[in-house]
Amino acid sequence: MPARTGRASRLSQITVPSMAPAVASTAAKASFLQEMSSPMIAPSPSAAVKKDPKLANNWKTKSAEELTDAEVLAMPDSEYMNEKQQAFFRLKLVTLKQDMLNNAGETTEHLREDTVVVPDPADRATIEEEHALELRTRDRERKLLKKIEQSIVRIDAGDYGYCDETGEPIGVGRLLARPTATLSLEAQQRRELKQKMFGD
Repeated sequence: MPARTGRASRLSQITVPSMAPAVASTAAKASFLQEMSSPMIAPSPSAAVKKDPKLANNWKTKSAEELTDAEVLAMPDSEYMNEKQQAFFRLKLVTLKQDMLNNAGETTEHLREDTVVVPDPADRATIEEEHALELRTRDRERKLLKKIEQSIVRIDAGDYGYCDETGEPIGVGRLLARPTATLSLEAQQRRELKQKMFGD
């Protein structure tokens, strides 16, 4: 019986208030922006990324197209999701989307060319396996394409770069690694923990 009580208390620690996601995001973001009047935003300990101080002011003289990942990462925390950063991530997302659409076109052409009947069963099986693998990859990209389009809409709405659950900054480092991220690292870990526990 004590083990069950321990598990219940552990569940109560990770339970999030049942507020509508849009309301939670807006309210949390508003409270975060009010607290942002202080000059520094304390970075979360898990998202400790190295910033090059030499690159800290390069963004002021460059356009979004000229900026590198390292220069965006080196930008001061007070400039988080300013116009340059939003333009930089929009360009990154649009490029990623275009690459995926090009890949889809190449796959279509590739499958059209490989319609020749091969008499050897082993060769035919190899070709079919390659086609299946390519189609699975394109299916994953199709799902990612939806997320990319949603991220571009979030940039237009001014919500990009902020966690859906807490409204806190997701962080430039995480966005560079995964431009379609909608949750901060901590919120993502909480969600994965709940999924593991409840199998949802």
